[in-house]
Amino acid sequence: MKHIGRYRLDRVHGSGAFATVWQGFDTELEIPVAIKVLAENWSHHVDVRERFLAEAKLLRRLSSDRVVRVYDVGTHEGQPFFVMDFATGGTLADRADGSLPPDRALELAAQSARAVQVLHDAGVIHRDIKPSNLLIDVDQDGHERVVVADLGSAKRLAEASGITVTTGTPSYMAPEQALGRRIDERCDIYALGVVTYVLLTGTLPYDVSDPMSLVTRKASDRPGRLPAEQHVALNSVLARAMALEPAARPKSAEEFAVALERVASGEADVESPGWPTKVIVPVAATLFAACAAITWLLLR
Repeated sequence: MKHIGRYRLDRVHGSGAFATVWQGFDTELEIPVAIKVLAENWSHHVDVRERFLAEAKLLRRLSSDRVVRVYDVGTHEGQPFFVMDFATGGTLADRADGSLPPDRALELAAQSARAVQVLHDAGVIHRDIKPSNLLIDVDQDGHERVVVADLGSAKRLAEASGITVTTGTPSYMAPEQALGRRIDERCDIYALGVVTYVLLTGTLPYDVSDPMSLVTRKASDRPGRLPAEQHVALNSVLARAMALEPAARPKSAEEFAVALERVASGEADVESPGWPTKVIVPVAATLFAACAAITWLLLR
């Protein structure tokens, strides 16, 4: 059995290019924990090591029940590690097979958006929002709460105002992020739109098997529509979230969460991107009145 100090390493929970996350156990507090360990081959790279520790500090600074909590940092045999709460409910990736009832999928998506809003309120862009980075914490009463994790790609808004190195997962990446252009919170909102679509359908809204498709999309391209009539308003909300131009997306993750909740409650107005019904109706009425006036003049 492997140990890092007082922490028992039970099994690998996930791994990436730079680090491995273990499901473990704190033998002093007697609680399950997650331990993220920087890969041995990267431990001597100063920039990678600093970014790894910066993630731990950022997670610690974001004191919120919607962000995974770090409560210990250290080094074991030259490898930096940090210890986090273990989310006993798994991740949204475990539920992203299209089997969720629509209301539950929308609830989890709205919770995800509010977790991301915590980052944005702290001036941080995640840049890698996807189901596997959205954890489900279960409290003693069995209530589930989505918490955001893995800030390895996170960037402060003040640092993201210029050209930036492309990072993230292509399937969830906003076009401006794929192109390495200036980004802001709206790249995370795009990713939240993709997450919502995947929770509802079990499939991605766009085929990104060809990387060029990320940068050659047209503004007229739309994600596959959800089939049921009651999803007309939802199609509109998702099309806005995944709009090609950032300016067409919701202004905040909180706004997106509210839109999802209104759809779930049946209160949402049906809007097509760029042409809200509250604009279409007055315009149509004005055009009708103008046509009637012209006809009256011609018939005099």
